[in-house]
Amino acid sequence: MTKLVIQIPCYNEEKTLPVTLSSIPRVIPGIDQLELLVIDDGSSDRTVDVARAHSVDHVIRLPRNMGLASAFRAGLQAALDAGADIILNLDADNQYYAGDIPKLVEPILAGKAAIVVGARQIADIEHFSPVKKRLQKLGSWVVRCLSHTDIADAPCGFRAFSREAAMRLNVFSQYTYTLETIIQAGHERIPVISVPVGTNGNLRPSRLMRSTSQYIHRSLITILRAFITYSPLRFFATLGILFLFPGLLISLRFMYFYFTGRGEGHVQSLILSVLLMGAGFFLAVMAFVVDLIAVNRHLLENVHWRIQKMDELLRSEKRNNR
Repeated sequence: MTKLVIQIPCYNEEKTLPVTLSSIPRVIPGIDQLELLVIDDGSSDRTVDVARAHSVDHVIRLPRNMGLASAFRAGLQAALDAGADIILNLDADNQYYAGDIPKLVEPILAGKAAIVVGARQIADIEHFSPVKKRLQKLGSWVVRCLSHTDIADAPCGFRAFSREAAMRLNVFSQYTYTLETIIQAGHERIPVISVPVGTNGNLRPSRLMRSTSQYIHRSLITILRAFITYSPLRFFATLGILFLFPGLLISLRFMYFYFTGRGEGHVQSLILSVLLMGAGFFLAVMAFVVDLIAVNRHLLENVHWRIQKMDELLRSEKRNNR
């Protein structure tokens, strides 16, 4: 039997949640059991009461508003504990067309991918400003370059995960999981693809993007942090070259003047070249140090994954012995 758990992170969604829940198809090809999981991210309204009134299978309540990334992490773990074979993330504001859920699930059922990310038709979304549309496309291009994947719409939260992929993902960001998980999937060689999905009309303003400047700032930090985490050697080695090469050129220039008898007055160039090459050498050494740290992190992630697999086997044996 294949079990699908649809997780819905919520923060004060008592008005939009009923619309979202009612739009979810209850019969999906290839799925034998479907359960709904609502993660209440410290709501101050009746979100939990609304969820229970609509017979949601699982409700998790976070002690306070901890942000979308934390709610996503809590939902993944709860879905795994509930025995999900596939986990699908759906926003509570009904921005995504829930009728496309089978399109996200099908590639995982067919073994074509472990993560499937929805690809909205950004240009056709009326409530997106021209600036936001350009930023969405630019952000997706940057994530594609850094993750070596072919994801068309990186910020899209409408996505599905196989059980194996969910167990391997680790989200560190406190802002959003969307960009970080794609970069991680690309570097961990987790198969990830995009499928076109539809969107609905806007029921409320975005809470994640309160202003363009804040969105750019937080997204850049998330992307940079994820890239440094999963490609530290490449990052610090590139920085080292950017310092070392100009320092070497300046040093060669000084040597030319020195050996042609015109070295006086160019001492400042010598000092600058020493500083630049020193910084470059330090960053090159740092690149190897952080790469070793990254190797240890990768080993710890594998240990964590194996522990989860062992816990899963123990739980399965207990169920079979009853």
